[in-house]
Amino acid sequence: MKTILRLLVAIVFITSGFVKAIDVVGFSFKLEEYFSPSVFNMPFFESLALPIAIFVVALELLLGIMLLLKIGVKKTLGVMILLCIFFAFLTFYSAYFNKVTDCGCFGDAIKFTPWQSFIKDIILLAALVILWLWYKNEEQEMPSSLSKILLGLGILASGFVIFWGWFYEPLIDFRDYKIGTDLKAEKKKIEENPSEFKTFYVLKNKKTNEEKEVNQDDYVNNAEYWSEGTPWEIQSDKTFSKMIKQGYKSEITKFKIDDATGLDITSNILNAPKAVILFCYKPNKADAQVLRRAEEQINQMKDVYTVGVSTMPNTFKKLPNASMDMTAIKTIARSNPFVLVLENGKIVDKLPAKMYLK
Repeated sequence: MKTILRLLVAIVFITSGFVKAIDVVGFSFKLEEYFSPSVFNMPFFESLALPIAIFVVALELLLGIMLLLKIGVKKTLGVMILLCIFFAFLTFYSAYFNKVTDCGCFGDAIKFTPWQSFIKDIILLAALVILWLWYKNEEQEMPSSLSKILLGLGILASGFVIFWGWFYEPLIDFRDYKIGTDLKAEKKKIEENPSEFKTFYVLKNKKTNEEKEVNQDDYVNNAEYWSEGTPWEIQSDKTFSKMIKQGYKSEITKFKIDDATGLDITSNILNAPKAVILFCYKPNKADAQVLRRAEEQINQMKDVYTVGVSTMPNTFKKLPNASMDMTAIKTIARSNPFVLVLENGKIVDKLPAKMYLK
């Protein structure tokens, strides 16, 4: 039982670390959310989000591999417990205050609600404490030569995965914008199966001070709430909207591109036989030389719909300028800048601009 639990916990840590290591830049975006003024209000840490993300992911993988190989078990478990307490705090804060709706614990591979993430962390923390109690009085074995070799290989493999995701794009793409995705087909699914929302009113009885929530349909259909002389009064500052049916869920709902005049040109791009789009979500932090060379190369293309999409006006000098929400751009790819190639709305290529250059 002890060995089985140790292996299970090790696999959870390795899996969690691996999916974040693949997309370490995406994990840094999630940390930026936590550091933002609306959450922990620590904007001075936002510039350090990527180094922190790399450190956390590397530590998670190292601890998981060491526990798997039974190397320094007591110390490994102690650090794991501290790390798990930290994650449990983050997920509880996210859940209780509804601040960050996805903790990014398993990257884009597995999505958890904040409360699901918190429950997962509590279960994992309990398992770690049980393991620590089991192993605290056990004499530690010296790692074998094979264990040391496997640990070294694990560290090298982890470093490669983190490096590739950092400098290029994730080795495995778990996002909705993976190569082969038909954006037109996805948008059609969204239109055919939309999410449904209803407005809810908070009514207060002027006689009894009782309050109740009533959805828009029940309010209209029940004259008791609105007829002349009714004691019920809408508390306008408490009116809210709630989703009552989850439709087809996809990040592609945010794929909307406007030209420099504010005109939506998304359909033009998706219906073009071939479209090559140069994206740049932070022009002031992009490699200016790479951006200009990519722009020049794309601008020379014939019979291709070309456009530059950024979060700032006049980013591009030779390509038509267009705009898109920053979060939506960062969801498509992590590089800044990057190139997206579409054929009749289908993603056929996606890569950092520096790799696109000839």
